[in-house]
Amino acid sequence: MALEDITRVRSVPGYVRTLSQQEELPLLRDHLLRLDPESRHDRFNGFLDDSFIERYAARCAEDGTVIVAYVVDGVVRGAAELHPPEGDSLPEVAFSVEASARRQGVGSVLFRRLIAEARWKGHKRLRITTGAENHAMRALAKRFGAHLQFRHGESTGTIDLAKTPEAEFADLAAAPFTAGRAFLSFNSTCWKLISSMYGHRAA
Repeated sequence: MALEDITRVRSVPGYVRTLSQQEELPLLRDHLLRLDPESRHDRFNGFLDDSFIERYAARCAEDGTVIVAYVVDGVVRGAAELHPPEGDSLPEVAFSVEASARRQGVGSVLFRRLIAEARWKGHKRLRITTGAENHAMRALAKRFGAHLQFRHGESTGTIDLAKTPEAEFADLAAAPFTAGRAFLSFNSTCWKLISSMYGHRAA
């Protein structure tokens, strides 16, 4: 179960809410398929075909991933993903915002809502993984105290929710979304799907 309230986004026509599991597959899939090539490259750390995104969305709908969506006229234009931990791993976050919804504060609202979801579920830390060229996500992670390490073409780090002051999240929510490209990250679910496609484990 996830938080169910709807958050309106100021000065833009849409709102933010958590998708139900039944909604996740079609709405998340269609949103990710609409990302422009550069945004898709940033989001998945490479130019991946439509079939990969369809499998990725299907997996998110099955494994308990929480999807916080920015919705305009029934269409998801931005999404924040909270992937459940596997074994001893940390829950992982990922973001994507379509070009039409950028520079409107959408990314900040998505992030704030995702933090609320993570805390509501009792998570203490979150894992962030980004591509080497995803400067917006790397800057955000560092702003919240994540110590990023660069390895194999990606940066990984964690956000400690127990230690991060509430004021920092309030500042983030109030700040304009000014990144030139989508607010994005690459995550372990992507690696697992790629590994299954090519028959090897990701490093």
